[in-house]
Amino acid sequence: MTERKVSPVPVYNNILMEQFFDEIHPKRSPAILRRLDIGSCQGKWTAEYLSQNVGNKPVKIHVSETGQMNFLTKNFHYKTLPFDQVIKRSSENEHENFFLTNREVYYLRALGTDSRGREVANLDSHYPELCQDFQVPKFLEPSTIFSSVLRVASEGVQLWTHYDVMDNLLVQITGKKRAVLYSPEDLPYLYLEGDKSRVIDIDFPDLEHFPEFAKVTSHECIMEPGDVLFIPALWFHNMTSLEFSVAVNVFWRNLSPEVYDKKDPYGNKDPLPASKALEMVESALKHLSMLPEEYQRFYKRRMVSKVLKNF
Repeated sequence: MTERKVSPVPVYNNILMEQFFDEIHPKRSPAILRRLDIGSCQGKWTAEYLSQNVGNKPVKIHVSETGQMNFLTKNFHYKTLPFDQVIKRSSENEHENFFLTNREVYYLRALGTDSRGREVANLDSHYPELCQDFQVPKFLEPSTIFSSVLRVASEGVQLWTHYDVMDNLLVQITGKKRAVLYSPEDLPYLYLEGDKSRVIDIDFPDLEHFPEFAKVTSHECIMEPGDVLFIPALWFHNMTSLEFSVAVNVFWRNLSPEVYDKKDPYGNKDPLPASKALEMVESALKHLSMLPEEYQRFYKRRMVSKVLKNF
């Protein structure tokens, strides 16, 4: 296997609002922000504390026999459990009660209270028992914040590589996490299906099926409790919980509100102009399919040349 190209994510300590927006944000690259005020949650959000304070309200979770979750093949099951049971099971390696096996793993991506999943996740509204412990980094303008998502994962849970269309901060509160990110420039090598990469094993990829993946550069870091990872919009990311993990993800609108799909509670649909442009590409390819192969190749090259002129 070709040696992996790895670049460490830079670390900044005690940053101020001006430094973030003048120095870090304009680079459009990931950054670890340390020693920020995230509230009393750090050191406080143990499994016992979370279970006692939130109690047994039902939540929807992913359950899998393997930590390496694959959204494209759906190697997990959606289940509902009381929150305190999710915390108990996520924080242990072997279970007395289980759905699939006694070593299954769990992942909670908090949703709103709407049963159809149409409500934007908001820590203040949906987890009032915890919100007083958590402080959103003060350099974010409250009016731009789209969602605040509680995430809980068993040790070993690895989430598929994908991108988001909003800037976000991943605030690691309990446990360590490995973050691997890829630049938008590496998109041609990631074998996308929608917004997700088909390369699931990023450390030992199948280069016979995914030879171009050898060209990517991995931007990597180990997140400690209290670390805040800035993930710019369109950066691909893959997260692995090295221990029982609790985090809060804060997404904010870095573009004009009008470009986002107002019916998207997850905030991960492509911006409306981009979505329309991609639809037009699909339509153009459909039109070209009515021509002989020789003509299709010719006009596809013309289309590509027009796009490249604007790069």
